[in-house]
Amino acid sequence: MELDPLIDQALATIVSASGAQIAYLELRAHDEVPSSAPRYWRAHGCSHDEVASIRQSISRGIIARAIEAGRTISTPSAAEDPSLRDQPSVLRHGIQAVICAPIGKPAFGVVYLQSARADEAFAARNAEAVEVFARQVSAVASQCLSRMPGETVDATSEIRKQFRCDGLIGRSVALARVLTEAAQVSPLPITVLLAGPVGTGKSALARAIASNSPRATAPYVDLNCAAIPEHLLEGELFGAEAGAYTGATRKMPGKVAAARGGTLFLDEVAELSLPAQAKLLQLLQERRYYPLGATTAVVADVRVISATNADLRARVVEKRFREDLYYRLAVMTIALPGLEQRREDIPALVQHFCVEACKRNELAPLALTRRALLACAEAPWPGNIRELGNAIEAAVVRAHYERASALAEHHVFPALPRNDGAPLTFREATQRAQRRCVEESLQRNDWNITRTALELDVNRQYLHELINSLGLRRRDK
Repeated sequence: MELDPLIDQALATIVSASGAQIAYLELRAHDEVPSSAPRYWRAHGCSHDEVASIRQSISRGIIARAIEAGRTISTPSAAEDPSLRDQPSVLRHGIQAVICAPIGKPAFGVVYLQSARADEAFAARNAEAVEVFARQVSAVASQCLSRMPGETVDATSEIRKQFRCDGLIGRSVALARVLTEAAQVSPLPITVLLAGPVGTGKSALARAIASNSPRATAPYVDLNCAAIPEHLLEGELFGAEAGAYTGATRKMPGKVAAARGGTLFLDEVAELSLPAQAKLLQLLQERRYYPLGATTAVVADVRVISATNADLRARVVEKRFREDLYYRLAVMTIALPGLEQRREDIPALVQHFCVEACKRNELAPLALTRRALLACAEAPWPGNIRELGNAIEAAVVRAHYERASALAEHHVFPALPRNDGAPLTFREATQRAQRRCVEESLQRNDWNITRTALELDVNRQYLHELINSLGLRRRDK
C-alpha cells in the first residue's frame, strides 16, 4: 500500500479540524544518528523554508523536548515561552500555539502541529487526536522507512564492492556518484582532474584511484604545488643536475623520477608557474622531460592525477593557465561536492574523526551526544571535510581535558554566549570558532600568509578569502 497519500490526507484533516496552520511528521530509524534531513518526512501547509526551520528546532526546541521526554509537549504561545521565544524560527514565522507528540517508545519521530495564533485551549482540544495519529504512524513506521531507497540504503554499498575506498566516509548519493566515476577511471592510464572546493577529499580520492589501478603496488608520490616556492617548484617536480642552480651541489631526483612506474598526484595544480606548466605539458604529451640543467631528456613512466579548487577554465581565459595543458589534465574530470551537498554524511564523518583523533592522540574512546551530532550536521563547514576533521580533533582534546565521557556540543562549538545572553546559533558558533583558529594561527606566524596557510592546511587564496570574510585585521597595523 502506498502510504504517502494516506499520511498526507491525515495531516490535512488534522490541520482542518484543529485550526492549525502547519502539520509536520518525521521518522528516523532507531540506529540512525541525527542529520539535517530525516529518513522520512511529510508536511502540510509548510513552505520549504518553514520545514527547514522546524528541523532546526529539533536540538533546541519543543521537538527535542518531546523526543527526550517521550511524551506530548505543548505551549499555548511560543512567542511567550521563555525556552522558545528567542528562536529565529519563532520570530521569523510568527509561531504561537504548538503541539508535538512523540512517535514510538523510545521515540524515533514526532507529529508536530503549529498555529499562528495564541490559544490556551489549543492543546486541550487537539492533543488526543495528535497522539492517536502518532500511535497509528508508529504501527506502520517500518514500512515508511524501509521503502525509502535514497535514505535507508547505503548508496555507496554496491560501488564499494568493486572499488576499495575505506578512507572515503559516507553513504550519500553524491558520494556514490564520485566513487562510481573514480572506479571507471582507476584501471585506465588516462590523466584525471579532481575538481572541488577546499577540503572535499581530493587527496583521499586520488590515493583511492591509484590503489585500485594496475599501478597499485608501484610508488605513489604527491606534490602540493602551492606549498613550494615558485623558484624551487620546477626542481622539486622534475629534479635538477648538479650545478643547475645555487645550492645544487649534487644531482637531485624530482617527484617525477620518484613516481616512476606509479602515480604522481599534483595537488593545487593551478598554482604551477607558466614555465612549469610548459614542462608538465611536455611530460604528458611526449612522456619525457628535462631535469633542470639537463641536456638529455628522461623517459617518464608515470600516471598523473591532478587536483584543484580553482576554476581552471577561468584561468585559461585569463591567460594564467595553458589551454593545451588544461585539456591534457582534464581527460576525465571528477567534481567533488562540498559538505553542503552531502550533509547526511556529516554524522558518519564526525564519528570517524572522533575515533581517529582518540587513537592518534592515545586518548580513551569517546561517545558522541545526539546534540553534538545534530549541531555538526546543521553547521556550515566552508572548509568542508578538512575543517570538520580539525574541529572534531580540537573537540576531542577539550572533552578529555574536562574528563568527559562523551563529545558534547560545547566541545565542538566552544564560543562564548552573545552579549544579549541568547544562545548562539550553530552558524554563529562555527564562525567564531573559525575566527579564533585563523586569528591565532596568523599571530603565531606573524601574519605570514604562506606559513599560516601551510599550518592550517589551506591554500593561500582561500586563506585570503577567510581573512576578508571574518573581518580580521592585523592589530599592529
